[in-house]
Amino acid sequence: MSTFCLSNTSYKRLPTREVKIGEMVIGNFNRILMQTMTTTNTMDVEATAKQIISCIEAGADIVRVTAPSKKEAEQLKFIKKIVRNAGYHTPLVADIHYTPNAAEIAARYVEKVRINPGNYIDKKKFEFKEYSDKEYAIEMQQIADRFIPLIQICELSGTCIRIGTNHGSLSDRIMSRYGDTPIGMVESAMEFIRIARSQNFHQIVVSMKSSNTLVMVHAYRLLVKTMLEEFQECYPMHLGVTEAGDGSDGRIKSALGIGTLLHDGIGDTIRVSLTEDPECELPVCKHIIERIKKYTTESYLYPIQNLPFNPYEFVRRPTEQIYNIGNKQAPVVIADLSYLNAICPQDLNCVGYIYNKDTDKWFIQDNAADFIYTKYKVLDFAIPGFLKVFIDAEFWPKSFKDKYIPVYKLESFKTQKIKTALAHVIIINEFSKFEMTCDPKIIDDLKYTPNVIIALKCSSVNFIAQIRQKVSLLSALKITCPIIVFNDEFIPFIFDYQIIKWSIDFGSLCLDGLIDGICLSNPDILNLETIKTTPIEFANNTAFQILQATRLRISKTEYISCPSCGRTLFDLQETTQKIRAVTNHLKGVKIAIMGCIVNGPGEMADADFGYVGSGPGKITLYRGKTIVKRNIDSEHAVDELIQVIKDYGAWIEPTSLHQIKKSKTIK
Repeated sequence: MSTFCLSNTSYKRLPTREVKIGEMVIGNFNRILMQTMTTTNTMDVEATAKQIISCIEAGADIVRVTAPSKKEAEQLKFIKKIVRNAGYHTPLVADIHYTPNAAEIAARYVEKVRINPGNYIDKKKFEFKEYSDKEYAIEMQQIADRFIPLIQICELSGTCIRIGTNHGSLSDRIMSRYGDTPIGMVESAMEFIRIARSQNFHQIVVSMKSSNTLVMVHAYRLLVKTMLEEFQECYPMHLGVTEAGDGSDGRIKSALGIGTLLHDGIGDTIRVSLTEDPECELPVCKHIIERIKKYTTESYLYPIQNLPFNPYEFVRRPTEQIYNIGNKQAPVVIADLSYLNAICPQDLNCVGYIYNKDTDKWFIQDNAADFIYTKYKVLDFAIPGFLKVFIDAEFWPKSFKDKYIPVYKLESFKTQKIKTALAHVIIINEFSKFEMTCDPKIIDDLKYTPNVIIALKCSSVNFIAQIRQKVSLLSALKITCPIIVFNDEFIPFIFDYQIIKWSIDFGSLCLDGLIDGICLSNPDILNLETIKTTPIEFANNTAFQILQATRLRISKTEYISCPSCGRTLFDLQETTQKIRAVTNHLKGVKIAIMGCIVNGPGEMADADFGYVGSGPGKITLYRGKTIVKRNIDSEHAVDELIQVIKDYGAWIEPTSLHQIKKSKTIK
């Protein structure tokens, strides 16, 4: 296993080849570049040039423009001329999918051409075929014959090539041999890289995009390992979570996938793919990069000796199970109510428990926290039967031992231990005496005291490395207690930066299977009035969104929505909101909303249902990757989508509280 970055005692960038994109230089420890993509029709030269300039002024280092056919590729010459005459020299990228001829035209005009190896030459038919080695070699020669002319043009024009693999659009040949896997994604790119290297062409950037953050992270890490082993070097990498969606969901998903890899040291340019105007993507890019820059400021006492997770495959850390924490249970959410002066039933509304005084019932929503932490407060009202309370050990009410779980600091656990508690939470933070030389008696307490839950708490800037070190040590000591993680950094943050920080810090630990629960908390979050929520509700909702983005806990409908581009055949933002409004009660259902036939059905990845633009004013509906209704008028398409969902048994009728799971009457 390559330990290119994951075991370092401090943040370190992966060394990559230096590649020129116009006047920009990427890789070789140069700064991480931000990019976005236009949403205008490329045939509208003036509108596209205007939007490119708007993106540059918003901070874009690189701007991509779709060129699905030769006629759009020809317009790039005129678009570039307008942009350059306006005094802007930011590199432009042509986005190519199916048409090698378009790529060869575009390469003469722009600084970079993006091709998708899954459909650049192969015609995807979703057919499975057993390939002999001879048949495979014949197809590879056909690819080389078609790809080499583009390489030669790029060599003469000084144009860079991005080899951009997408999880949802692997070729039938790759799918037949490797399946829809990170290995297949890597091999899809490596085929084209090998051809480029055979021509001594190295102006290459590579990407491994997926709407599934687990697949995306594993594919990039595996690509690094494969390139180092085969070439003894790496090409610069473009990071992105494709079809991330909009709003906080899109930001969380993007920050989680991109931020995890940047923390690993992987990544030289990033694009956040939101179903919003392209200018909206750039502030998110900035926040992600700002967070990563902070990791360079700290180092640690000792390196991680044995990485406590598999970087290339998701495996949960094996643990004991206590209540619904650990083992194979979905990660839990702990809501921090400790900074409230007093707690009443209405305060639980913020964490998914709606109390109806008239009926004396609790309604439990899909985003209901599994535990609450009250610090020293014993509640003076009855709570739902399955909700439990973390409380500091010195305030633990012995008479409610089935409801309250004592919380100890590591150093006081042995002296204050309450023998009659059904479970114990022990906090280990960066100030705890828990290093390689820690007291053997403490280790024995953790190993042999029944029903211990370890809470790792950290205010360190490099939160991920600190937690990884602690988990690595616990694993080395063969301590199998479940682990929950608390943040311990109450600093005023604007809410969108707070979302990104939490998504990177906690999401990466979830993706690596290291933890069994999370507690997000910050009473000092700023600008929450703009989204009409409280710090507690904001933290609770964000926790569930992070777990959903990692695919470890599904608590609501998931939308796989492509960003708008010049190929889009309808208003993506408006349509996405319409579909959300009528389907957001379908917990666990994945719906893809794709602007054109280029992004669907292939890039819908593992969606259950797809809504895909197939022509002006026309929509085609999918069940998985199978067409079920073709060329529906767009004004009827949302209703038809609902009918398709009903036909396949995935529909439930919404209720007045459509997220209710169940209710209990207080005894």
